[in-house]
Amino acid sequence: MLSAVRAQLVTTAVHLPPAYRTMEDARARIAALGSPYVPPSGLLEDLTGVRGVHERGDREQASDLAVAAAAKALAAAGLGIDDIDLVLFTSCTQDLIEPATAHIVAAKLGAGCPVFDVKNACNSVLNGLEVAAAFIESGRYRTVLITSGEAPTMTTRWTVPDHDAFLRALPGYTLSDAGAAVLLTAVPATDDGPGVLTTAFTADSTAWDRCVVEAGGTMHYRPTSPEPTYVRLNDDRLRDAAIGILPLVLERAAAELELVRRSAFVAFHQISMPQFHETIEQLGLPPDRCLPTVAEHGNAASASLPLQLVSALESDRVEPGDTVALIGMASGFSVGLAVIRL
Repeated sequence: MLSAVRAQLVTTAVHLPPAYRTMEDARARIAALGSPYVPPSGLLEDLTGVRGVHERGDREQASDLAVAAAAKALAAAGLGIDDIDLVLFTSCTQDLIEPATAHIVAAKLGAGCPVFDVKNACNSVLNGLEVAAAFIESGRYRTVLITSGEAPTMTTRWTVPDHDAFLRALPGYTLSDAGAAVLLTAVPATDDGPGVLTTAFTADSTAWDRCVVEAGGTMHYRPTSPEPTYVRLNDDRLRDAAIGILPLVLERAAAELELVRRSAFVAFHQISMPQFHETIEQLGLPPDRCLPTVAEHGNAASASLPLQLVSALESDRVEPGDTVALIGMASGFSVGLAVIRL
């Protein structure tokens, strides 16, 4: 009989592009482009609590961001790309519609293993972790490299007709470019050993149209205006969807949430400082075990959870043997969580 195994988190890494845009820089760019509406100075930061975001270089692709983070993760683990059995690309953004961006990442890394993309908006990395852990636990693969290359600043709207359009485009000004990588490998499953302990996911897919970027698919394959290329909120319904689904999480994942609340560190997807505080209150999370990276780094989309975990590790908030929790929330609308012992 085969011994049970778990997926151990070997290392996680993040790459943040050096270019940094403050909220005042964003307001100045809106004004410089002759936008009919220009927000008053300070409004962007007042509404979001975000000071600034990272921007990729003009010729830098989503795959480049992912590769930069993957190289850090491999070096930290002391592994080469030949030690990897599967490469996943898990991101909102991508280099091309076809082929899967995972192939481009693998080619740049020199990987010869199987690859594919996992895409579920800002839950892409978390769903990638779920898929990778399942593969490892089943014995299909031993070591899996999860990569993410987020370049959502390309969906920011810079010419705004009026205040209402500005509010619907507001999430775009806090979006931040980033690369992330998570490396998992098989270890024996023991009562107090490391590994992914549990995952839980739920969704309300009737809320798919609450927050959208429409371009690039069959709806707007070749848009005749730039409108479908912007990230856009449809009224206040995204917030309504989030509020509506959280009780489902409390009901369907009650046992998992208790593990989350007892964890040494809790990372959750962050889009603004008001949302950061609302989530803590609604889920009953311990505030002193959470880290508001959104204030300094913006909304890094699916790289948000690795960013928080890296920040916690670098600041010695967690150490080997601690239990950490990752909570993902994504347009669509989906919520998921993973509890991991380091």
